[in-house]
Amino acid sequence: MELELQWDGNPNIVLDIKTVLGVALPIQVKNIAFTGVFRLIFKPLVEEFPCFGAICYSLREKKKLDFTLKVVGGELSSIPGISDAIEDTIRDAIEDSLTWPVRKIVPIVPGDYSDLELKPVGILEVKLVQAKGLTNKDIIGKSDPFARLYIRPIRERMKRSKTINNDLDPIWNENFEFIVEDASTQHLVVKIYDDEGVQNSEFIGMAQVKLNELQPGKVKDVWLKLVKDLEIQRDRKDRGQVRLELLYCPFGMENEACNLFSNRRLSLTTLEKAIGTEASPGASEIERTSTQKKKDVIVRGVLSVTVISAEDLPAMDVMGKADPFVVLTMKKMDIRKKTRVVNESLNPVWNQTFDFVVEDGLHDMLILELYDHDTFGKDYMGRCIMTLTRVITEGEVRDSFPLEGAKSGRLNLYLKWTPQTIFRDP
Repeated sequence: MELELQWDGNPNIVLDIKTVLGVALPIQVKNIAFTGVFRLIFKPLVEEFPCFGAICYSLREKKKLDFTLKVVGGELSSIPGISDAIEDTIRDAIEDSLTWPVRKIVPIVPGDYSDLELKPVGILEVKLVQAKGLTNKDIIGKSDPFARLYIRPIRERMKRSKTINNDLDPIWNENFEFIVEDASTQHLVVKIYDDEGVQNSEFIGMAQVKLNELQPGKVKDVWLKLVKDLEIQRDRKDRGQVRLELLYCPFGMENEACNLFSNRRLSLTTLEKAIGTEASPGASEIERTSTQKKKDVIVRGVLSVTVISAEDLPAMDVMGKADPFVVLTMKKMDIRKKTRVVNESLNPVWNQTFDFVVEDGLHDMLILELYDHDTFGKDYMGRCIMTLTRVITEGEVRDSFPLEGAKSGRLNLYLKWTPQTIFRDP
């Protein structure tokens, strides 16, 4: 049963807030107004009156939540920046404690109702790859972006990326792991900020991915448009985009289905022992165990990259031509190779193959940068950034990739992965 509930009141709630500086602040919460849709679940059905053993209630949809904050004996506005931080923390805590799939259980008939409690059902693997075209929040220089990611908006469940200084097209290539309790209703939220050091970080934009849009056991590579507010999707301002790789692995699903390398000629037994996820009694234990196993795994192999050709490149000289060449970089190992220069062509053909011995395929990435050769140096034309997930999964990839940072142009590539050893890092 779902019903809309409106509640207004002025309860006497005083919170003891402790800041990072060790200062304790008694904060009074007043004038609470709340409107939302609550879900009531009557189960299990029993033979005795009232015919159900317990009631579960949860907030299905929040429509409005307003309240007033006041420092006991003072004004909250006298402390710069702290009002917004406290208000956001309180909102997140209230919403997470009530919002579905979190639920409260009220026993009606004595019995064991532990099966109704919230339980983890799977793990979401997230690779924060990059962003592009971010809004610049700095007057001098460029923004210093970092990301916060979460499924549930509580501090211990949130993940934070590293800060990339002075870059509106940052590359993170960071991996995170989240516990999923209900894949049908939960979603992953990504928020991008400009790091201001000791001052409050400035919000750039946010995006979300609904978990029910992910196919279990299959990697999904997505670009998400950043908006100011998830509830108001129409945002005229261009805030940039963020790129993610997502893999949802439900518990109880066959290990091979959620194994990135299940269709490769590798020892599945070794992989299952190394990175297989088994359900544990508590969420924190699941997260701790699974994360540690992922850290222990190293995937080695040889990546062969054939730079076939490019097409529809932008003109770089007064004659309407360019002298393009490609620089290939394995980011983590910092190994660079480059093709030959093709003179006076906007549709160059190279057909050159380069081999990279990859030490950590799960966490490395390939960057291909296109330049125009010039007598006095080189001019940047654009780039392609790719993780190794797809080629490791499929073994071979032949595709055309658009150039980032260019008005036009594509790179035609053939990639092949030859696996070597998968083992635990001693």
